[in-house]
Amino acid sequence: MNLLILGSGGREHALTWKLAQSKKVDRIFIAPGNAGTSASGTNLKTDPGNFPEIKKAVLEHSIDIVIVGPEAPLVEGIHDFFLADKDLRNVPVIGPDKSAARLEGSKDFAKGFLTRHHIPTAAYRSFDKSSSGEVHSFLKTLSPPYVIKADGLAAGKGVLIIEDVAEAEKEVESILNGKFGIAGNKVVIEQFLKGIELSVFIITDGNSYKLLPEAKDYKRVGEGDSGLNTGGMGAVSPVPFADSIFMEKVQQRIIDPTVKGLAHEGIKYKGFIFFGLINVKGDPYVIEYNARLGDPESEVIIPRIKSDLFELIEGAAKGDLEKRSVETDERYAATVMAVSGGYPGEYPKGKIICGLNDVRDSVVFHAGTQYKDDEIVTSGGRVLAITSWGNTIKEALAVSYRNLSLIKFDGIYYRGDIGFDL
Repeated sequence: MNLLILGSGGREHALTWKLAQSKKVDRIFIAPGNAGTSASGTNLKTDPGNFPEIKKAVLEHSIDIVIVGPEAPLVEGIHDFFLADKDLRNVPVIGPDKSAARLEGSKDFAKGFLTRHHIPTAAYRSFDKSSSGEVHSFLKTLSPPYVIKADGLAAGKGVLIIEDVAEAEKEVESILNGKFGIAGNKVVIEQFLKGIELSVFIITDGNSYKLLPEAKDYKRVGEGDSGLNTGGMGAVSPVPFADSIFMEKVQQRIIDPTVKGLAHEGIKYKGFIFFGLINVKGDPYVIEYNARLGDPESEVIIPRIKSDLFELIEGAAKGDLEKRSVETDERYAATVMAVSGGYPGEYPKGKIICGLNDVRDSVVFHAGTQYKDDEIVTSGGRVLAITSWGNTIKEALAVSYRNLSLIKFDGIYYRGDIGFDL
């Protein structure tokens, strides 16, 4: 089997690393990939958003299955593009079609779906310019802080948590007036839920599903969860409070009705679903859906899958996932993200990375890296994720931090407190 993985981050490196271990996989191509993915596959200079170029790569390299890493190609309809093309329609795409990708691409659609299928989530209301005059009265029905969300994809910047009601009104107005472009044509205002968050993942063929390891990630750039939001500064798996009782609630109240709800609405979903959850006094609520695996959660959940991940990918593609099995490593996995100085704001690129060959007992997943001549240099804000295993979270983190101390590049920064709240 020849696989094509779309994307260039740590998630795509983790997928490449794991799938390269399968005896059923012959070759892996990554578009565009990074310096790390090139160790287990072949990088292609192809933009995941350029569907005609993706078609050319699929035909040229005899691709059997396409796995979509990031959300943008899914929301833009890459699955639909394949189904509509006579040369591509028999090539399975692991990732939902445009209709199903609305779970991530539209907060308003997701909240409506959750409400229709009686899945626990925060109270909300959606507004556009025509109803913006009612924002003030709705905010008055809520207690601060106020959760303000741009409806569409806003590169991880479209969610704001604001304490002051007047400031919340101003932000809603700003979003509706183009702060996040067309992503803000509609705004969702939600009740704030107080609790501790976690991420739960499944792979589904549209009928059955397999539960993957759960994870907890850390979004804030500063220690103690302070500072600006990022794409993720680290993650741990398993999550100690997600015991069998809690996870049974998650499956019965959230996962089962989601999969059944999609089928009931005639939405055929093949791929991964990411459930962004919050534990409120022992009860799970959905904060958001993602139509793909998370990052940096992938860098801890994929290393905990002991069985052949390709078996699950193939099961989703063929529609026989129910017959497949997944085996999980009982050990803890922890990843710490090394980022460029200045991230998530402006940061320099092209900094030489040293010390990668000195790492022992960890896996280094590349995110924002590329080759320049014979050297690996930084090419993004989140640069590397160092993942380790241990019998406890503390043990796994100690190995990651020990190896992180050996890696150098100008401006390197990482949080020293991943897992602090567990």
